[in-house]
Amino acid sequence: MTVAATAAEARERRRGIVFDLMVLDIMMPGENGLQLTTALRGDNDHVPVLILSALAAAPDRIAGLATGSDDYLSKPFEPQELLLRIHNLLRRVPPPSQIREDIRFGAFNFHVQRGELRKGSELVKLTSREKEFLRILTQRAGNPVPRSELAQPGSEESARSVDVQINRLRQKIEADPSAPVFLQTVRGAGYVLHPD
Repeated sequence: MTVAATAAEARERRRGIVFDLMVLDIMMPGENGLQLTTALRGDNDHVPVLILSALAAAPDRIAGLATGSDDYLSKPFEPQELLLRIHNLLRRVPPPSQIREDIRFGAFNFHVQRGELRKGSELVKLTSREKEFLRILTQRAGNPVPRSELAQPGSEESARSVDVQINRLRQKIEADPSAPVFLQTVRGAGYVLHPD
């Protein structure tokens, strides 16, 4: 575990270490946690970020998640809950050595880091949620991903809402969305993406 008192110090420590996850406070001197998270995402850095903050109102939590953080926990908190949230985030993200840049399925190619889906040379337009779904599904390709892991952390997003997003994604990648070949439902387990 590495500790940094400021965003500048965190950046310096990250130069020599690959972090599995970052726990950030919002109220840091200088650049705050929201600004640091926004900068990380702007640099296409997908290190999981959990924001831990005394700012507990709904607008604060929404602002935190809107920066691209993966989860938000307000203080005071139960240490066991923090450990469980960290464990869940780490379980979603494979070790860097296993992360693939491109995933192919049928005529499609998804570039994980850029969030670009192409059918041949043609760019397929995706919403930010569709990109997020594909990132999670491609990194767990061949294995079912529960609906709860596709729902936005800290949100009240329902299983039905996840199903709607999956159906929209199928409209873009399946020849027959009612009989999917690549993005299939696994009864009682969630969804699985079958790459080539």
